[in-house]
Amino acid sequence: MKFTSTLIKGKLIKRYKRFFADIKVNNSTVTAHCPNTGSMLGLLDKNNEAWISKADEPNRKLKYTLEMISSNKLLIGVNTHRANRIVEHALRNRLIQEFKSIKNIKPEFKFSKDTRFDFLCDNKILEVKNVTFTREKSLAEFPDAVTSRGSKHLVKLIDSIRKNYVPYVLFLTQIQGINNFRIAKDIDDNYFQNYLKAKKTGVKFLAYRCHLSSKEIKIEKKIKIIDE
Repeated sequence: MKFTSTLIKGKLIKRYKRFFADIKVNNSTVTAHCPNTGSMLGLLDKNNEAWISKADEPNRKLKYTLEMISSNKLLIGVNTHRANRIVEHALRNRLIQEFKSIKNIKPEFKFSKDTRFDFLCDNKILEVKNVTFTREKSLAEFPDAVTSRGSKHLVKLIDSIRKNYVPYVLFLTQIQGINNFRIAKDIDDNYFQNYLKAKKTGVKFLAYRCHLSSKEIKIEKKIKIIDE
């Protein structure tokens, strides 16, 4: 997925009210939209390098969007709205090994009255989880806060097997150079238990890391999932 224009580099001042981030660019301060409702644990230290995009829409209230942050020398994509675009690009360009032979891609698949999954690819359901959390060298983790919605999705994916779907969860790791992934069970043990149950039932789990730059973000390679 290519950005429409090269990102602007600055330094993070603060994130506040969840959806706002002040960024210092040269000698000015701009307020950017922060399209990430998560805790962004470990990413919000003052003076972290940050990259923002500028919107073309003249009527938009905030002209800038926070796209990436550098933390502990790692480049991390924080715009959760980009995740499905990155994955759709990968599906259409056959960058995900397990989905190379699919013929049909349907975004925003309505599975039930109260549940949508990110993609239906032939008979394969694909739910995408954006991963930005790391606290050990070369190890990404999810979630970074308790996620009741994530647990609900796992229960629904188990149910989808009975309806002859093949369900997958893709942990899209937007962290440069990461080689391993695990569930952060100390943060959300309920999600971890549901993950183990789903895996035993037949839900398939994948983790792929991204290559990030100021011009594009795209899926780069599959990484190992560690269960412990």
